[in-house]
Amino acid sequence: MEDLVKLSHEVRKQTFEMVLKAGRGHLGGSLSCVEILVALYAGKIIRHDPQNPKWEQRDRFILSKGHANNSLYILLAYLGYYPRAEIPTFLADGSLLGMHTDYRLPGVEIVGGSLGHGLGVASGIALGAKMDKRDYLTFVLLGDGESQEGSVWEAAMFSSQHKLNNLVAITDRNKLGSEDFTENTAGLEPLQDRWRTFGWDTVSINGHSFDEIFNAFEGVRERPSYKPLMVIAHTIKGKGISSLENTPHAHHTLPKGAEIEKARAELE
Repeated sequence: MEDLVKLSHEVRKQTFEMVLKAGRGHLGGSLSCVEILVALYAGKIIRHDPQNPKWEQRDRFILSKGHANNSLYILLAYLGYYPRAEIPTFLADGSLLGMHTDYRLPGVEIVGGSLGHGLGVASGIALGAKMDKRDYLTFVLLGDGESQEGSVWEAAMFSSQHKLNNLVAITDRNKLGSEDFTENTAGLEPLQDRWRTFGWDTVSINGHSFDEIFNAFEGVRERPSYKPLMVIAHTIKGKGISSLENTPHAHHTLPKGAEIEKARAELE
């Protein structure tokens, strides 16, 4: 567990430096899901192979909140999916490290960025696995801001209707959209009850606690339920940088001036 904590610190630090160098990015939502991504990949919750990204038996991971790819890019490089030397090319002309996820980058399954679509794509992949009698799981990480979109709930109904117990969704519940708190715009609460009503198994956790993350996914491959699983991970947008934490401007804004060195010190 200590190794995962150290890796999370490194991912946060390098995510900040990558976005700072580019001068733009979606730092807040990338920092809120670091422990989730680290647990899934480095904690080996999902089945994957950096040396063989297209391994047919791999679990599929869909980053539905595709704009929050900054931390995923760093993690994939550290795991060996592509050379770390490519990290400084983030947002440069010709780079595969774009503003949103691109399936041409090893370890990425789909082009992301158009919010509200990831769960539908993941549901289709999970249904295909059922039809082909394949045993891989499909994981999808959603933002709570995008969970205000109707397409998410259409996919939720589809998934429960087809008994996709090979589908595992995680909501990064940092309680903020791009402009305001979700409960000030189109409230989601009681979110866990909503997912349960739509026919899903649900669990609510602290998304920054490795103990709680691993407990939520324990036995995920042998679940006796016929329902898809939703893990609601309560997180802090901009986690690790005090000037951004839990603030609406964390979606687009980067620290400036003296805030940059303060952020570096906080991320050490």
